Amino acid sequence: MISLALLWHQHQPLYKDPAHPNPEGSYLEPWVRLHALRDYYSMAALVAEYPGVHLTINLTPALLWQIEDYTERGATDQCLELTRTPVSSLDWDQRDEILSSFFDADWHHQIFPHPRYKELFEQRSDGYSFSEQDLRDLQMWFNLAWFGREFHNGEIELFTGEEASVRRFVQQGRSFSREDIDAMIEEQYKIMRAVIPLHCALQDRGQIEVSTTPFYHPILPLLIDTDQATIDRPGAAHPARFAFPMDAEAQVASAVEKYKEWFGRAPRGMWPAEGAVSQSTVPLFAGHGIAWIATDQGVLARSGRWGYEVDKPNVLCRPYRAEEGQEQVSVFFRDTVLSDAVGFHYHGFSDYREAARDFLHRMKEHCAHHDHDDAVHTVILDGENAWGAYREDARPFLHAFYGLLEEDTEVRSLTFSEYLDGNSDRGIPPHPLDQQEKVYNLYTGSWIDEMVSAPGVDLGTWIGEPEENRAWELLLTAREALDEVEATLASHPDAFEALYRAEGSDWFWWFGQDQDSGNDAAFDDLFRMHLKNVYRGLGLDPPSELDRPIVPRDVIWTFTYPVDRVAPGHRLVIQTNCPGELTWWLGEEDARTEALSPVGGVMAGVRRHHAILGPFEDGSGPLHFRFRCTDRDCDGKGLCCREDEHIVRVEQ
Repeated sequence: MISLALLWHQHQPLYKDPAHPNPEGSYLEPWVRLHALRDYYSMAALVAEYPGVHLTINLTPALLWQIEDYTERGATDQCLELTRTPVSSLDWDQRDEILSSFFDADWHHQIFPHPRYKELFEQRSDGYSFSEQDLRDLQMWFNLAWFGREFHNGEIELFTGEEASVRRFVQQGRSFSREDIDAMIEEQYKIMRAVIPLHCALQDRGQIEVSTTPFYHPILPLLIDTDQATIDRPGAAHPARFAFPMDAEAQVASAVEKYKEWFGRAPRGMWPAEGAVSQSTVPLFAGHGIAWIATDQGVLARSGRWGYEVDKPNVLCRPYRAEEGQEQVSVFFRDTVLSDAVGFHYHGFSDYREAARDFLHRMKEHCAHHDHDDAVHTVILDGENAWGAYREDARPFLHAFYGLLEEDTEVRSLTFSEYLDGNSDRGIPPHPLDQQEKVYNLYTGSWIDEMVSAPGVDLGTWIGEPEENRAWELLLTAREALDEVEATLASHPDAFEALYRAEGSDWFWWFGQDQDSGNDAAFDDLFRMHLKNVYRGLGLDPPSELDRPIVPRDVIWTFTYPVDRVAPGHRLVIQTNCPGELTWWLGEEDARTEALSPVGGVMAGVRRHHAILGPFEDGSGPLHFRFRCTDRDCDGKGLCCREDEHIVRVEQ
């Protein structure tokens, strides 16, 4: 029997500014709320439909705290406030913001399937004006597109006893009233209120395990000591040393305590942020009662003196005992290939049942040569952002996958704690810590190998490039400011909370050239906002250096915000929400064609693609370009396939 330990990871960085004059309504991005409508409730509810399927869902404390902020403390976000504002009361800036940002969804899977939303998209892209009714319909459809398909299709009885549905609005399609919008928003709050209770119930009945992550999703080895960071990209360098292991411990401790409040028990397991671990992190987990952690097979491959042969099932398909001093914890290593197949590959299958069969076949083939009949295959991936690339919010794929998994007589799905503790009702023997093989010198790495670096997982995605290092040095200066005034968590809680938020991995992920969200400037602003709040929490004025952006500002052209000029010396970013080719020429130059690069991927709220052009010299002539969509689901009839010619002038 092959055991499958599957973990869906769900996380969003803290988009809120607690020092904002209106802290209840200060979320700068809507992704926590919108993903709650599509993913956070439904991913658990889908599992509940298949009682024979057991798995783990990782919910970060930063994510759950934000959901709770909406449902219990009256928080909103800028997009929600724009949705709630009557069209007649919108000023010109607010109208412009709605027209530029309320198409922030996957074109082929969230906009084009809905005739009215597609009509509004084309109306905006063609430059036509919007009536008050058009704006109301856009307020409605931006939100409707993010509800999971089950809420589009019928009445869903939530675990809380409430019923939620937007079917009548989807069927109505257009001509929405102010009352319709208010009623739609109430459906959102019903779903958000049910997220934590549903996970509690499924964990209590033993079908899922809820694991957690250090509170604000920091890269723990880097908080412990940036000098120990594994970086192997040419030209990379360590920043001034940041070494505050007490911060790493505080992030773990606060996650454990908050978990107890939400779930009425202590957590058994943790998915460290980005699977980033090191030998020095072992005592942090074990010392706070964590029984298991998980990371990538690339970490196991580089652990020990000579590394481990992870291509062999006997080596990979088992937990290991990590030890540091007297502290011990079980470590599972994920199958990178199968995990990435779900995250990046299976969405391209025309038959999702065939995709699910392929997953099970590949897992069985990999474990066929395992010497033991209790192999455990670990698969871990993003459980929210990946679904934007799938048709129908990945519901057909997930139903096919869970259905085949429940029927399969050779594969048994289980939670990590079930594998360790055993479950006699399901015929699962225990696998205690003292019977696990020791992993020597747990490597300092994560789930990802930084692009353009030497082969093998590392931490270079978050450190080593100039932008990343400048961010670490700004963080160090703020951390030293706390020590200079002898601040403690008890004496200055707001300052410490702001620091812990700034230590999150999300900001550093988007700095540098190795990753691109399509809107790195927004994450830069959020990071520096949290650092400014450290000083404000100490009663000090933030240093002026925090007003200077880390990330260069580019001019972004989109179909819904088509700029007409770019200044000399600036770059122009052509950004779309579907893949394609860009043909462009400058003045009288010959045309050239290039494929747009994917940006953000599963780490961003919306799937985007872009091409970066320039910087341009003064007097270089107008820039002409055409875009051609290459999305596999494109019917060739959408605006993205018209190949219209667009012109952007290079001038001040």
